[in-house]
Amino acid sequence: MSVDGFVAGPQQDADTPLGVGGEHLHDWAFPLAAWREPHGLEDGEVNESTPVIEERLARIGATVMGRNMFGGGTGPWGDDPWNGWWGDNPPFHHPVFVLTHHARTPLMCEGGTTFTFVTDGIESALEQAKVAAAGKDVSPAGGAYAGRQYLHANLVDEMEIDLVPIFLGDGERLFENLGAGNPRLTHVATVAAPGVTHLKFERA
Repeated sequence: MSVDGFVAGPQQDADTPLGVGGEHLHDWAFPLAAWREPHGLEDGEVNESTPVIEERLARIGATVMGRNMFGGGTGPWGDDPWNGWWGDNPPFHHPVFVLTHHARTPLMCEGGTTFTFVTDGIESALEQAKVAAAGKDVSPAGGAYAGRQYLHANLVDEMEIDLVPIFLGDGERLFENLGAGNPRLTHVATVAAPGVTHLKFERA
């Protein structure tokens, strides 16, 4: 998240999925060995962010995301649907549940990632993800709209925000129109690292 509260920049499209300037939200992560390894890349840096990322990834057994985070677009998927931003071997390596209004058969990828497309709401996606996670955490990864739905429904037990010292000026906000008193979370930890501050919150 940028200092001014955006988790993606403006003008998101197929060529700039994170919006104008949005890729800089992740500049701190790209050099890390802990980030590179799940993406099939070798080497990388180790710094104060390393244990944060390693511990986070080790706990996740399933992910929930919105259609925009999977691959964008609107309307029916069509006869030859696009397989999204993530390539043949996505970095998740566990089940992923995609929130959508349009049915689609599951997509099985290399490396253990399976995308299941859920059309009956956030609660259904969460319950399916809990079963698939087999006792590990479910990560409502995003994007912003999907995250807001879970926050608004008070279904988030823990939140980790990677706060990046940049200003985007416009784009997608996570904390938007959540209603009075939301999110009901308490700050429990802060880790300062090069190019980012990791903030951890738990259900109040």
